[in-house]
Amino acid sequence: MLTVQNVIKKYGKTAANDNVCLEVGAGEIALLVGPNGAGKTTLINCIAGLMRYKGDIYICDISNKLNNAKKMIGYVPKIPSVYDLLTVYEHIEFIARAYELNDYKDYAKELLDCFNLADKKNTLGRDLSIGMQKKLNIICALLSKPNVLLMDEPLISLDPQAAIEVKNVLDSLKQTDTSVLICTHLLNDFKELWDRIYFMIEGKVVASKVRTSKTKYKTLNLEDLFLDVTGQYILQCADSLLVNDNDDKTENNMQTTD
Repeated sequence: MLTVQNVIKKYGKTAANDNVCLEVGAGEIALLVGPNGAGKTTLINCIAGLMRYKGDIYICDISNKLNNAKKMIGYVPKIPSVYDLLTVYEHIEFIARAYELNDYKDYAKELLDCFNLADKKNTLGRDLSIGMQKKLNIICALLSKPNVLLMDEPLISLDPQAAIEVKNVLDSLKQTDTSVLICTHLLNDFKELWDRIYFMIEGKVVASKVRTSKTKYKTLNLEDLFLDVTGQYILQCADSLLVNDNDDKTENNMQTTD
């Protein structure tokens, strides 16, 4: 289970995350969506332990700042990140050592086959295409069988077959009680998988929905829902500005009368 409570992350005076709260239950897939600059990647990085922040983040009721919690997290970055001078399989061995995994080789083989990288296991990271690097990042994130899986735009740069495999893997993770948080702009690619969806705008979670059954929202177009939520937020902000502007004008008129 993943729990985020009142997380604040500022860059100078700008709040990239402003009192963000969310949760993802065991066996659930949650989508984190919003326009560019909403603070989604910043939040993912805070949860992954890559940034300092104010507030509380728990991985299975353990603070994500503790090593025990960090070993429960799998992380797929938006931009593929590999070591130039490590081969594909050396990346896997590195992760196995970092997470103190012993019985991992059979699962590693399964993942390499799943993402069509078995014939590339001796290839250096620098010689992989961007899509292959993304596949390797996904394999490394899955290798430890994490309790919480964080994925930032996991389908970007992947070929159609690999994208299908990612979604198949995500569907199977529901049976293992893994909590998955996915930051994505490709909303309808996950329309059959999501259990929760959080809408972020200007650093805040402004709306959320929970799928209460397999049938509810089955035909819901998530892109239409996104446009509806963001449109309502913009209107609310406009109304608030209009009210404040009218209040200022009233106050000024009163001062003039006095």
